[in-house]
Amino acid sequence: MLSYLLRESWVNMRTNRMTTVVAILTTAFTLACVGIFLLLYVNLRAAAGWLQDDIKIMVYLEDRLAADSIAKVEQQLRSDHAVASLLFISKEQALGEFKAQFPSESHLLEGLGQNPLPASFVVALSPSFRSSGLVKRWAERVSRIAGVSKVDYNQDWIDALATVIRSIELVAVGIGVILSAAAVTIIANTIRLTLFARRDEIAILRLIGATTSFIRIPYLVEGAVLGALGSALSLAMLKLMYELFRQEMRTTGRFAGLENLIAFFPPSACLALIAVGMGLGVAGSFVSIRRFGEART
Repeated sequence: MLSYLLRESWVNMRTNRMTTVVAILTTAFTLACVGIFLLLYVNLRAAAGWLQDDIKIMVYLEDRLAADSIAKVEQQLRSDHAVASLLFISKEQALGEFKAQFPSESHLLEGLGQNPLPASFVVALSPSFRSSGLVKRWAERVSRIAGVSKVDYNQDWIDALATVIRSIELVAVGIGVILSAAAVTIIANTIRLTLFARRDEIAILRLIGATTSFIRIPYLVEGAVLGALGSALSLAMLKLMYELFRQEMRTTGRFAGLENLIAFFPPSACLALIAVGMGLGVAGSFVSIRRFGEART
């Protein structure tokens, strides 16, 4: 039974070789377009994650705060589950960093007689607490700790980064849905041509009592094979373009080091994309079979 169904699928594809090849190539091109945007999304999402990792929050302490009070503030911050890392900067370190970063302006502090820069903690939050709303609530809570004079961070930068990430996700989903629908349509039309070419054979199978499932399965398998082959070919095309792009960056010297930051899909994602291609192929076959059945009734 199974061998017959698989053999029928193979006969369908071999009999309509040209149509099958065109369907695979067209599906591969369509899925490659999906893959390009997905690859861009993955790398841009990773870049946004790196930028999020660089977001630091400054917790400034009150001037002349006693050492034991500083230790209490540090203990409260370290015990906070939202804090990933913590670095203390003393008044002397802050002054030294200011002079190192702004040597031409250091004379402005010399006439003050004492160091006006406050001690502070540089805080990095855990990944799950880096959204705009959570950062804002955390900063408001920490600003009420005794000994803390101010909590400073770039709210506009965090909001802009969150907006960029959401935009990337929406664009990736939108383009993926549109091009996936195109792939389903291509495979559906290919299966439809096969159905019309073998409509007399299908009619005979119905007359001798073949079930609807028995008739449909070979075409569903054919659609799955077309989708899988198209998806695998699209991944090969993407891998080739990816390597050529990296080679071009290394050869020209532009964006030095960037080729080590961009990444291709991991093996698990490649298998998932092939599975998605198979699913799209089955969906295209199902749509075509339903329309063919409606047209025959």
